[in-house]
Amino acid sequence: MDRLIYTAMTGATAVVNRQAALSNNLANASTNGFRAELSTYRSVPLKGDGASTRVFAVDATADYLHKPGPGQHTDRDLDAMAVGDGWFGIQALDGTEAYTRNGHLEVKTDGTLASGDGLTILSDTGAPIIIPEGAAVTLAPDRSVIAKVGDQPAQTIARIKMVTSNADNPLKRGTDGLFRAGSGDSLPNDEQARLQPGVLEGSNVNSVEAMVGMIQTARQFETQMRLLQTAESNDRAAGQLLNLQG
Repeated sequence: MDRLIYTAMTGATAVVNRQAALSNNLANASTNGFRAELSTYRSVPLKGDGASTRVFAVDATADYLHKPGPGQHTDRDLDAMAVGDGWFGIQALDGTEAYTRNGHLEVKTDGTLASGDGLTILSDTGAPIIIPEGAAVTLAPDRSVIAKVGDQPAQTIARIKMVTSNADNPLKRGTDGLFRAGSGDSLPNDEQARLQPGVLEGSNVNSVEAMVGMIQTARQFETQMRLLQTAESNDRAAGQLLNLQG
């Protein structure tokens, strides 16, 4: 009896966690550069004396969807889309180097070039990019940040750091929604990385697929609940039979 309970109980928990991942994906269907979270199920044997035949059902985050989101032309000087597998280097709130595909940039009041979330954009040297006061800023495909103050000639003041992940050191999503190298170290600047000015990358979440997945997951949860109710009914019936024999 307890085998059914273990399977149904852990199955229901895994389904709830997957529903949360799908809900998060759907909520970020319009977030620039968002990567859909992928999840899967796996079975884990329960360890302990007399429990080797019991198995837990556990959900696991397999990875994120690598497919690029659609490009959206904005013609804004500080919007940029990473080309290919490139990622923008930024400084997270905890001070570590992280990476994002969201190329919506802005200049903060102190002159620092930042993401739309207010996080500092890093240069190819790993330092913040400071924009001269009153400068008109544009971006070039080679990652150059070009500033023009008044009638003075335009000057390249820095180049945005961009990295490219690989199979040996893949990027992992953190709890803050930003990506970091799986090794925990900062990735080197990729001199070949390019960006497309005036374009923003949209989310790669397929809203229809996410909604269908949520419906399917809800039905799976109902199935697990029915299994628990069946186990309870069987346990009650077995108890009644034992009482009759006593």
